[in-house]
Amino acid sequence: MTGEIKVAPMHKLIKRAGAARVSEESAIALGKALEEVGLKVAKEAIDFARHAGRKTVKARDIEIAAQKVLSR
Repeated sequence: MTGEIKVAPMHKLIKRAGAARVSEESAIALGKALEEVGLKVAKEAIDFARHAGRKTVKARDIEIAAQKVLSR
């Protein structure tokens, strides 16, 4: 993973989910996991756009791809 997702927002997400304290390692691990899921969603969305004859990925492509990937 390239680590493009910043750690601070991961801390905030974990805190928003209800954690009292958040370790740096857990924030990094969440970032890596979200990046993996995000790449899978993006690849599916690209497939949907291509299937529709478009080069541009639209929000609806992402929404459909996310439902597909997250339901697995």
